[in-house]
Amino acid sequence: MTVYAGPVFDMAVQQFGVIANHLSIPMDERERILMPKRAITVSCPIHRDDGSIAVFEGYRVQHHLTLGPTKGGTRFAPSVDIGEIAALAIWMSWKCALVGLPYGGAKGGIRVDPRSISVRELEGLSRRYMQEMIPFVGPHTDVMAPDMGTNEQVMAWFMDTYSMYQGSTVTEIVTGKPVSSGGTLGRREATGRGVAHLVRRVMKDLGIALNGATAVVQGFGNVGSHAALELYNSGIKIIAVSDHTDALYDRNGLDIPALVRHATMHGSIAGYSNQLHYDPAAILTLPCDVLVPAAMERVIDAHIAENLKCRVLAEGANGPTTPAADLILEKRQPEIFVIPDILCNSGGVVVSYFEWVQDLQQLFWEEDEVTRREYQILDRAFDHMVSRAKKDNIPHRTAAMALGVEKVRAAKATRGLFP
Repeated sequence: MTVYAGPVFDMAVQQFGVIANHLSIPMDERERILMPKRAITVSCPIHRDDGSIAVFEGYRVQHHLTLGPTKGGTRFAPSVDIGEIAALAIWMSWKCALVGLPYGGAKGGIRVDPRSISVRELEGLSRRYMQEMIPFVGPHTDVMAPDMGTNEQVMAWFMDTYSMYQGSTVTEIVTGKPVSSGGTLGRREATGRGVAHLVRRVMKDLGIALNGATAVVQGFGNVGSHAALELYNSGIKIIAVSDHTDALYDRNGLDIPALVRHATMHGSIAGYSNQLHYDPAAILTLPCDVLVPAAMERVIDAHIAENLKCRVLAEGANGPTTPAADLILEKRQPEIFVIPDILCNSGGVVVSYFEWVQDLQQLFWEEDEVTRREYQILDRAFDHMVSRAKKDNIPHRTAAMALGVEKVRAAKATRGLFP
């Protein structure tokens, strides 16, 4: 029995089982590598604007601290539960190990629809959540970052709340802050830029010209919008996008800069165009060169995988492809080149690491240095993944996760078991 449950956690467990079998990890080692070190559940009461009191449930899961502090985002969404948060923390561990960061994985969240509360209520909820987390987090224990439903402003409230309790400004307690509050240039764009960089790398390797190529982006939040803009600026036609409010399709290519301006102003793509409306359920199976799922977990199931018509699957979201779909995609190699999530969307945590380092040193870099270093790390991890996949004749996801799991396992073995 475990406190963690639900389809997302089950998926993380199933994926780990595949990797553990591939690496021949003894059964008595597996639970120690997989199960989170610590899980925190808190109540977050706030005063509503109408004078009433509402209580929201918050979570934080720290997977392991073997390699350094834990690191991970905080999401505000109505779907949040402890199982989902635990799965995301586990995936973050493999991701950080894969790209060579001195972190373990963590994740946090509050079960709330941020669109249903006012800005004042959002600030109160953000500050109360961080206040409840203070005994469990710190610059060398657990460093928070933004995720779905949170942003730079929420991170600034987190940082300010923590700093008030410490009696001094502690910028390194969170990443993804505004630049004016100790954030780094390039962090907001980092995940989307990383997705686009890896897509361009794969297209070059496959001999697909950028100009005239087509892409579909599911999800138009921070990751999806910046990935779409980067691909658009590279000469790729973005023929379809979607978010939680609408889906748009134009076979001649959408005006992505205009769409980004609209989404920034209105909070979504809703209302951008009635003529370009498309069925959101069908967007994933449109014929295209590049498909970027950048929304939620488990959107590509076995049925969708059978019907994908893309050449490159670039997973901008965490866990967008189910294990059943992975079996289908394995059979469809090399027809579809998969860039798995733990590599594809790792640009965000890479630049978060840069922000943490800059805050600790109080020495800040120019944006071109941030981007150059990000791409350098992504290229190195990509090379390792492809080399491992070819060497062992395994799918890219198996190769990427095996590299991450191996590093965590080796660190635990070296340090031993205390006491």
